[in-house]
Amino acid sequence: MKEEIMKTDMTTLSAVLENLRLRKEDHEFRWTPEGFTAGKGKVYQPEDLTITKTYRFEGESDPSDSSILYVIEASDRLVGYSLDAYGLYSNHEGEEGYDNFIRRIQVQNVPEENGVDQVTQVKSAI
Repeated sequence: MKEEIMKTDMTTLSAVLENLRLRKEDHEFRWTPEGFTAGKGKVYQPEDLTITKTYRFEGESDPSDSSILYVIEASDRLVGYSLDAYGLYSNHEGEEGYDNFIRRIQVQNVPEENGVDQVTQVKSAI
């Protein structure tokens, strides 16, 4: 199964999300004014979290159709993601609060098993 995951085409948001699902790392961290929650009844603060991978997606036909997916690991070893659509399709109430929160999370370079760098920028038709 590990080999299947490594061969997954990581050029679309849906492919990245599917890869996370296959690795059972598809818990969505959602921002609230109290912190991030992954639906497990626990609220995480920036110091409890580490961003281990960042994917940027930009729509080919519309530059405002863009998003960033952060792969995040919590101090209790829960791994999941936070999806941030930006531009015209921003999807966070109180966007400034989300932005300030995400900026306070430690970023640790964790390359993919195939050696891909920390930030992957992908142009796709989102």
